[in-house]
Amino acid sequence: MKTIPSLALALLLTSLTSLPAADPKPTASSHDDARWLREKGTLIFHDAFEREEDGNLAKAIGNGWNSATADRVPQIKMADLDGGILKIASASKEAGHSAHIHHEAGFSDGGAVVRFKFPGLTKGESLQLGFVDRETQGIHAGHLCYANLAPNGITLMDWKTGVMNLEIRQRRQPYLDRKEPLPADLDALLKTKQITVPWKADTDWHELVLLTEGDEMRLSLDGKLVARHRSAGFAHPMKRWFSFLVPNTVWIDDVKIWKVK
Repeated sequence: MKTIPSLALALLLTSLTSLPAADPKPTASSHDDARWLREKGTLIFHDAFEREEDGNLAKAIGNGWNSATADRVPQIKMADLDGGILKIASASKEAGHSAHIHHEAGFSDGGAVVRFKFPGLTKGESLQLGFVDRETQGIHAGHLCYANLAPNGITLMDWKTGVMNLEIRQRRQPYLDRKEPLPADLDALLKTKQITVPWKADTDWHELVLLTEGDEMRLSLDGKLVARHRSAGFAHPMKRWFSFLVPNTVWIDDVKIWKVK
């Protein structure tokens, strides 16, 4: 009989004894998180993309943006600044990875306000965005927490104490490789690390607010709270990067990053 590794057991016990998550499917919100960021926080970065990019390489977008994937395929333009819009078209197949574009952030509590749209140029357009700390040990590539906007749903994910935790990742991977179900305890743990709510993607412009406050992550669209979840990894003390992960096509019109503390 397999025993639960000490770290995984601790994470499971923490999850089961933590405060319960709020209603995952609110239809209206008492939170105005964009206002909360403005009133409680400090604007530490803003980009309206009113310029031209300089080539195709990692720093081509300018204004402090960097790409973890651009130099893999230097002959392919994955980020095009056009009329004040960052148009991302990932060469996922050629690069062996979705386009990964990031900027310095640097906060414990705070978040980002992003104006975006799916242009309808590719099938199944999606957008993943969130926070990274490459200086923290024990997490694959420093992935902390993300929101994923897919065609039929929005998922909030704690990766620090979930799938990107190296001990959990090592235990989980053989089952994935063999396409076998996860052990019950591991499956139960990972289910506490994320939440998915229904959402139907369209090709309109939207204002998205993604933030962390203590151990809670919240996502709002066009002024309405859409999803919230509580998990230990959201409280990571330093979100050093704000990151986009784009497997196909997304347009970004404006980005603001706010620090509350």
